[in-house]
Amino acid sequence: MSRRLDIELTSTRDDGTWTWRAAGAKVPKGVLVATLLPNESKIGDVLKIEADFDIDGITVLSVITQRDKTQKATLLQMIDDKPFVGVTEKLAKKSRDDKPRRGKQGPRTDRPDRAPREPRADRPVREPREPRAVRAPREPRADRKSFPPTPEVPKRPIAKRLKPKRVHRSAVLASLPAEQRAVAERALAGGLAAVRDAIKKQNAELRKEGKPEVKADGLVSMASDILPKLRVAEWLDKAEAAKLDIELLDLRDLRAVVAGSDDPMVVRDETTRVLASELKIALKMHQEKEMTQWIDDMKSAVEVSRVVRALKLSGEPPKAGVLFPAELGGQIAKAATDSLAIDAGADRWIAVLEALAFSPIRAQVKPAGAPVATTDALRETVKRLAPLLPQIAALFGIEVAPGAQAPRPLRPPRQARQVRPPKAKKEIKLVIPAAPVAQDATQVAPIESTSAIVEQTPESPSLSEQA
Repeated sequence: MSRRLDIELTSTRDDGTWTWRAAGAKVPKGVLVATLLPNESKIGDVLKIEADFDIDGITVLSVITQRDKTQKATLLQMIDDKPFVGVTEKLAKKSRDDKPRRGKQGPRTDRPDRAPREPRADRPVREPREPRAVRAPREPRADRKSFPPTPEVPKRPIAKRLKPKRVHRSAVLASLPAEQRAVAERALAGGLAAVRDAIKKQNAELRKEGKPEVKADGLVSMASDILPKLRVAEWLDKAEAAKLDIELLDLRDLRAVVAGSDDPMVVRDETTRVLASELKIALKMHQEKEMTQWIDDMKSAVEVSRVVRALKLSGEPPKAGVLFPAELGGQIAKAATDSLAIDAGADRWIAVLEALAFSPIRAQVKPAGAPVATTDALRETVKRLAPLLPQIAALFGIEVAPGAQAPRPLRPPRQARQVRPPKAKKEIKLVIPAAPVAQDATQVAPIESTSAIVEQTPESPSLSEQA
């Protein structure tokens, strides 16, 4: 079977043959007779041949004459005897300075002055206009509504969250032997129950491997001895951090620290009593201050007709179970009832109802009727809040089922976070060394609880992170 191939002539022989190889390569290569080549052939020429490939080798059948790809361009003959001179054109960029201007640059000079026009008889003569400084101001349009700016209310500083350090906790852990730190961290994270669960889990694995199990009595007694010191150290870290930011600390965090001082382990320690009493006094003063500011903020919101803000503040008291002031509650309820007017918009109703449903004065608000402009969004809001606002649901003809679950307040949507795959956690085993062998081979010394140790590999996480 023949095929075409590009070859390069490499040399000539005395017998009248030429050697060749594939163009740009070492193989394939072969020999061809000179009669197949053009007369002007020389070494290095590249030709296209048609060759037959078989078992014996490559046999050149013929040399294919290639077409000349060059095309002659059609030229026009110049009749004039004068030499040709090329012409180039370059346009200048326009500039504003080329245009005539008026004002500071003087009057226009590119056109002649116009003759004054004679007044037409059929056109009335206009009266001269008054100067701008004397012109009377325009009166506002009657059909255009003007909205006053939103009144300001007092802004309180943002409360700080508690960020305790680990000074006392680290000091207690550093004072313990290395074999007791893992047990101490496990006990601090979940108490004695966490230590027992870890021992049970490890014993199950040891039972499968056929190894002796760990006795829990020694580890549990060790954890019970260390746990009071760790609890006291952890509370001291929180209490000192709360004392530093006592003025701007969030009331919930301060209340949690004071509640932690009543822990029996903390109460028995003498180093915590002075600091605990100081925090209790500070909590009482902080609560009184927050109560005063809470009532003042609601009064300010009612005075400037910010009903939604007053309703939201009424549902967020600084202390749970506090009695709401009756006089202030009546003022807020009256303002909310006036806001839920028949001619009010659906958006206004939705905003007020969302805040009213979670306010302690929601039962005192009784609108005169449903709004004229009722939308589907408004009906869905009333249907969702019907268990908390049955008197308003009745205005829309919505019945509340007995025992219906109360809804939760709406929260702003959070931004989507990139969820990272959880890292594989390494298990930490509680390892007990082998029991020493007695002199008598038939008797084995028992494993005492005090010989229990905890080994933790450097690359494994701590027990607190595992919990």
